[in-house]
Amino acid sequence: MKFNIDKSERYTILTLNEDNLNSILAPDLKSEFIFFRNEGVRNLILDLNHVKYVDSSGLSAILTANRLWKDYGAFILAGAHSPSVKKLIEISRLESILTIIPTVEEAIDFAFMNDLETELTKDAEE
Repeated sequence: MKFNIDKSERYTILTLNEDNLNSILAPDLKSEFIFFRNEGVRNLILDLNHVKYVDSSGLSAILTANRLWKDYGAFILAGAHSPSVKKLIEISRLESILTIIPTVEEAIDFAFMNDLETELTKDAEE
């Protein structure tokens, strides 16, 4: 699996440099997600700008990440521009479950805002 990782204090970007997110890549991607979560990554951005096709195994990997970050931080899907990827998300009715942001830059802004909101909520509770 070819990918790049860009780590920051508030977020990590995993850019998938593959055309297809399928059953061959999905297990490795799930492992990476678990590694990032165990490492304490609060906000994970999955950049799909290079991905042209996602099958059900790839979708399962994405849903695994969404579940791992629920109630912990944010899992953000960015750059899902391919018509077939958009259609799969639409058909699966996942646009209401997943956090889907058009660009990586906007996803970074979302991660910052998510962190600030978490910090403010935590301060208000104390």
